[in-house]
Formats: sequence, structure tokens, C-alpha cells
Amino acid sequence: MKLTAALSLLLALLAGCAPATRVVLLPQEGRQSAVVVEAGGATTTLAQPYTEALVYPRQPLEVDQISPEKVQTRYRELLAAQPAPEEKFTLYFETGGAQLTPESMAQLADLISRARARPGGEIIVTGHTDSVGAGPANDQLSLQRASAIRDLLVTRGFDASRVDAVGRGEREPIVVTPDNTPEPRNRRAEITIR
Repeated sequence: MKLTAALSLLLALLAGCAPATRVVLLPQEGRQSAVVVEAGGATTTLAQPYTEALVYPRQPLEVDQISPEKVQTRYRELLAAQPAPEEKFTLYFETGGAQLTPESMAQLADLISRARARPGGEIIVTGHTDSVGAGPANDQLSLQRASAIRDLLVTRGFDASRVDAVGRGEREPIVVTPDNTPEPRNRRAEITIR
């Protein structure tokens, strides 16, 4: 009986040493991120990659900087289960319509192959225009461009519920121009595969 009680006490002490929760901030591709951790009335913000917050029962929060190697070792299986980073493609259009340029038509095979490698993922197609024409007409044209790419993907076997089409008109130019300026780099669709 005493051995069982001693073992129970030892397990309880060991459990008290292990954090109830660990929060590790991983680096984000191309952007900065942060996470706020609150526990026991204390708050801390993790803003540097590989910063770790340890939450123990009835103890103050602990913050530590750990190495990328330690994260890889400790969370190998979890990291392996992450989805692949999103991929982006840009296709360009002929003036005034939803016809792709010959160069962009040539890129379609690669785009479709990369999208097929992600079964179940989503595809977002965002259409854009240059500044030639009126705002409402450009909104409509940008949506037509996005819808044309979406329809093309659906006819190539992608589930329609996986592919969204959005038009942004002339609001997000790659090259800022005065009104009514034809700019081929702004006549585009941005495709995000995630």
C-alpha cells in the first residue's frame, strides 16, 4: 500500500512539473505574426519566431526562446502533418476581355498540375483590370476574368466547390498608372492554391 501511495505522489509531483500547455510561435512565410497567451491572470505576447510560452498550473507564465532544431525534434509528427504552403500564380489577359495571353496559356499546365497535387485544397482566383474604362465596367470585367479561369479549372476536373472567383476591378494594380492607361501587367488573374 505504501509503495502505491509513494508512486502516486511521485506521479503527481512529476505532473506538476510538466507544463499544462506549451505555445510555440513558428515563423510565417513572408509575413510577421504574433500570438497572445493568457493564463492565471498573466498575459504575454510571443512576437519572435521560436519563442515558447509555458503554462504551468498555479505558476507564472514562463517564456523561453528555443531553437528551430528543438522544435523539429519535439514536434516532428505535428510539423509533418501541416498542409504545404500556399502557391501563387499570375496569368495575364489580352486587352478588354477574358482571353489569356499566349504566354499565360502556356502556364496553365503547370498550374493545373500543382493544383492536382493538393487534393481537397481550395483555389481562389482573383481577377484584375488596368485603369482603362469605368470602375463598374472594370469590376464586371475582372469578375469575368476570374470566372473564366474558374470555369476552365472546373472543366479540367476540379470540384466547383473548391474554386472561388472574385473580381477586384482596377483597385489593386501591380503598376500604378493614371486613369485610362493600358497596362498589361494589371490585366491579370492571381490564383492562390492552398
